[in-house]
Amino acid sequence: MPFLNYLHLDESGAAQQMSAKPEMFCFQCQETTKGVGCTVKGICGKTSQVANLQDLLMFVLKGIAIYSSALRKYGQKELPNRFLVEGMFVTITNANFDADAIRQRITKGLQIRDELKVRANKLGLRPKFADHDAANWFAEEDKYEMISKQVGILTTEDPDIRSLRELLVYGLKGMSAYTEHAMNLGFEDEALFTFLEEGLLSTLDEGLGANELTSLVLECGRHGVMAMSLLDKANTTRYGNPEITKVNIGVGKNPGILISGHDLKDIEELLAQTEGTGVDIYTHSEMLPAHYYPAFKKYKHFVGNYGGSWWKQNEEFETFNGPILFTTNCIVPPRSTSTYADRVYTTGAAGHPGFKHIPDRVDGKPKDFSDIIIHAKKCKPPIEIEHGEIIGGFAHEQVFALSDKVVEAVKSGAIRKFFVMAGCDGRLKSREYYTEFAQKLPKDTVILTAGCAKYRYNKLPLGDINGIPRVLDAGQCNDSYSLVMIALKLKEIFGLEDLNQLPIAYNIAWYEQKAVIVLLALLSLGVKNIHLGPTLPAFLSPNVAKVLVDNFGISSIGTVDEDLKLFLS
Repeated sequence: MPFLNYLHLDESGAAQQMSAKPEMFCFQCQETTKGVGCTVKGICGKTSQVANLQDLLMFVLKGIAIYSSALRKYGQKELPNRFLVEGMFVTITNANFDADAIRQRITKGLQIRDELKVRANKLGLRPKFADHDAANWFAEEDKYEMISKQVGILTTEDPDIRSLRELLVYGLKGMSAYTEHAMNLGFEDEALFTFLEEGLLSTLDEGLGANELTSLVLECGRHGVMAMSLLDKANTTRYGNPEITKVNIGVGKNPGILISGHDLKDIEELLAQTEGTGVDIYTHSEMLPAHYYPAFKKYKHFVGNYGGSWWKQNEEFETFNGPILFTTNCIVPPRSTSTYADRVYTTGAAGHPGFKHIPDRVDGKPKDFSDIIIHAKKCKPPIEIEHGEIIGGFAHEQVFALSDKVVEAVKSGAIRKFFVMAGCDGRLKSREYYTEFAQKLPKDTVILTAGCAKYRYNKLPLGDINGIPRVLDAGQCNDSYSLVMIALKLKEIFGLEDLNQLPIAYNIAWYEQKAVIVLLALLSLGVKNIHLGPTLPAFLSPNVAKVLVDNFGISSIGTVDEDLKLFLS
């Protein structure tokens, strides 16, 4: 299948589009317009104004990195680690649509940059790229939108360098998201902050060619593994190792709050503050795996999971009746006819015009969720849209506990092959491929999943193999780390030299930048022959795509029947 890319038309169409200065340019997600790039408004719903301000925020973060990196190498402390990772998180697809909030971050970023610059000057430091910084900085808020159109993706003219820089940046965004979650639980790794700065600065370095940038992309994957490992340690230290759990998908009789996103610290504090209030808590989309952690099972008002994947929220939020809390990305802007918009709250990196925002923690104290709790008490209970249970909790420790059973099933032939179907879900009809693929898999195969891609098949009656469910859900997208650990454990048990010798196939769906870092993490571990869909990234130039194909065997999906024949041959 062809690799679609905005830069395919470099000598004609793209050059004309670039000279015409499109209102915006973004191609970081899978749904980007025509598989090429959004130039008027994002398919995700962000306006050209928000897109350009996000580009400007990225530019500001690079400026901060110029000085922060120099000070870090000099041994300085009290550096803007959190501001950098949160700023990267804000620019992830579907995270923040609030132009005012992004402007405030830009203003704060400029202040931080200036403070760092003063510190560097006092120490006699002259950071690399300081001239670049001095030539391009500005401070007047009324010029933000004018300047923003001069610092975006298309300022890098060479299509292959642009492709590699953006691939690196999107990996850094995903890495930052996982790093931020770990920081919220008190876990940090200096190496992640150092590499974040190094990666950002490399996109300013005109002396780096394709080979050097390719190496940095793979290094980003290695740091992605570190970030996911750190977050896994943070989550399991705080909340215990996930356990096999049956999760209710029906509803109770009390008013409820629906919590979406990925941040477990937020749900911990919300559960504690709603205990005994008569308000029930339900998870949505990627927050489903919170039910698997032992620490949350003590809360009797933690009722279950409501609805399915993130892109169905326009319908499901209507019937939920109570308030909704977004802790991270995966926001779909409400339709003009929606009745739930005044019931939506955001916190952390998330934001949307008109949604109430709950401030961050101050001095280590919990967030104050009193407003959303008061709101919930005035609402009707949710309307039931389905009933029954779904099963999950198959993170690494739980699967290790079942390893004898799994190994015996493999040796006996009861399990012929494992299929890693982790990643993201999305709106496109082409994603029905993953439901059909799961349905047509032979009954002697097992699906290993993590992320919201599972909603394409986790409610199907696929049965089990000798008591082992045929869909093993490890958790959120970041819990793809568990799938890596499971693969490494099986490699050890079977005495193999290479991960690629295992009876494991990779058929991964992607949507946004957290899936990009998962992909880079797998590549850094040497995993090959990954099928990626439903379409390949628009930000891969033909030459960069060829490198991934030639060196790692990455390919796009075909038809279900064709792919099954290939995978099972």
